[in-house]
Amino acid sequence: MGYHAGFPNDRLITMTAVTDTLLDALHKCDMLIIDGLHAFDFSLDEQDQLHVECMNGRTLEHWRFTPAQMQAATFDKALKHWIITSDSGDHHLECVEATSGHDDEDDEDENA
Repeated sequence: MGYHAGFPNDRLITMTAVTDTLLDALHKCDMLIIDGLHAFDFSLDEQDQLHVECMNGRTLEHWRFTPAQMQAATFDKALKHWIITSDSGDHHLECVEATSGHDDEDDEDENA
């Protein structure tokens, strides 16, 4: 079990609406949960391939998805995640918005 197992998922806000495509959902989210791992590092390259990287303990995990694979992804309404198939099999993607606390000290400095 890696570092990500203890992250409080109840504090994350799911960003995926049922009518979105996976590509639309990716443009709106701050973080992905891929196969249970929290990934802040994801991007589209020049060929519109999705690259996702995250640490699983001491191991750097990397996934790559083609535009065709992203287009074929389906949204599971019951589990609230996308199912995308790559050469290595099925993966579960959840698009989420990261939440942050409010730092009152910053407000005091700005108002001084």
